[in-house]
Amino acid sequence: AKCQCKVPLRERKNCGYPGITAEECRKAGCCFNKSVRNKPWCFVPKEKKVRKMCPDESHVRINCGFPGITKNECERKGCCFRPHPAGVPWCFYHRTVEA
Repeated sequence: AKCQCKVPLRERKNCGYPGITAEECRKAGCCFNKSVRNKPWCFVPKEKKVRKMCPDESHVRINCGFPGITKNECERKGCCFRPHPAGVPWCFYHRTVEA
């Protein structure tokens, strides 16, 4: 993501070699910006900030349990539990979203 490449100049960590092209840099999973002399042009991006959330929409739930699983059993597995509506998984996996 572009926001991952908004790294302050003093925090840029080199991710390439002298003469690396923008394409080679990006293929390596790094950011490229040659607008500042004497600073790395190919540099390590910021880590993605992610968080887990329980989806509100019942149609996107992915089953994490079994028929009759209890709330405690489900949560011990690290999953979400919502005992409604009928006909969809009540114990289901979190979704990971960028924060």
